[in-house]
Amino acid sequence: MSYSGRMQQSHYYSVFFAPRGRDRMYDLGMQIAQMYLSPYDMLIGIIGEAGSGKSMLIKGMFPGLELTNDDNGINMRPLPILDQCEDGYFRAHTYHLDIRFESAFTQMGTLADAIKKAIENGKRVIVEHFDLIYPLLGLNANLMIGVGDEIIVSRPTIFGPLPSELHDKVSKSIVYRRMAHTAEDLCEIFLPPEEYKRAKHRDIKHGFLLAFDGKAPDVDLDELELKVSTAIASDLPITYVDDEHVRIGDVVHPCTGPRTHVASTGKVEEFRLLHRIEYDPIEHTYLIAGRVGPGIGGESIDDVNDFNLD
Repeated sequence: MSYSGRMQQSHYYSVFFAPRGRDRMYDLGMQIAQMYLSPYDMLIGIIGEAGSGKSMLIKGMFPGLELTNDDNGINMRPLPILDQCEDGYFRAHTYHLDIRFESAFTQMGTLADAIKKAIENGKRVIVEHFDLIYPLLGLNANLMIGVGDEIIVSRPTIFGPLPSELHDKVSKSIVYRRMAHTAEDLCEIFLPPEEYKRAKHRDIKHGFLLAFDGKAPDVDLDELELKVSTAIASDLPITYVDDEHVRIGDVVHPCTGPRTHVASTGKVEEFRLLHRIEYDPIEHTYLIAGRVGPGIGGESIDDVNDFNLD
C-alpha cells in the first residue's frame, strides 16, 4: 500500500470554520474535495462527535455516496464492505462505514480486516470515527478530517498527526459550535420578522454573524441581547424536530443543522453581542456579531479585529 510520489506532499494541515447549516456544510465538503482529495487516497478518516456534521461533510465531498448510517434510520444490511465475493471483488469503488455504529453489530477486528482488504483491492473506504479503529488497523488515513468548532484537514505522515490527537482537538471545541448555533437561532427568533427574512449566516471563532445586504438592520441590539439572555437563563429544552426544524422551548424554528445544538439554552455560556452593527466594505453587508464562551473579544475596534485569534 505505497502511494509514494502520488500524495500532495506539501499539504500538512488546513483549518476552516465549521458551518452550522446543511447547505453550507455541503458546499465546504465540495470545496475540500476539490482542493485536497487525490484519486490515490484510498483511506479517508473522519473524526468528530455525534451531531457535528460529519455525514453532511461526507455527502458534500462524495455526492451520491450511500451512507450506511442513514439519519432516517434506513441502515444498509448486510454492511456492503463485509458482503464480498469469494474471489475478493467488491461491488462498488467507494465504501462508507461508521465505526461507532457498526461496532454494535460487528467485532472491531472484523471491521479492520474488511477495511484493509478493500484497500488491497483498490477500493476507497471512508471511515467515520476513524480514531476508534486506528489502533487495530495500524494504518493511518491518506486524508484525515476532524469536525468540531473548526474543520481540520490533514494529510498525516509517520510523524503525525495521530487520529487521537485530532479527536482531542475537535471533541473539546465542538461545544463552542453547539453553543454558538443555539445563540444564533435564539437571535433569529427575537429579530423583527422583516429582518429575520433577510438575515444570512456567517462564521467567526466561538461565535456567529448575521449578515444583511443593502441596508443596516433596524434592530435594538441591547434589547435583542436581553431577550436572548433571558431565554438562556430560562434553560429551555432544545429538541430535534426534523432535518429542517429544531424546537427551542415551545417554538419550532427553521434550522438546517438541527442536531448541532446544546441540550438546553442554559448550557450556552457567556453569550454577548457586539453592541454595534459592523459594516463589511468587502462584501457590502452589515453584520451583527455574537460570541459565546470565555474570550477576550470586547467592543473596541482592536478587539473586533482579534475575534478570530482568541
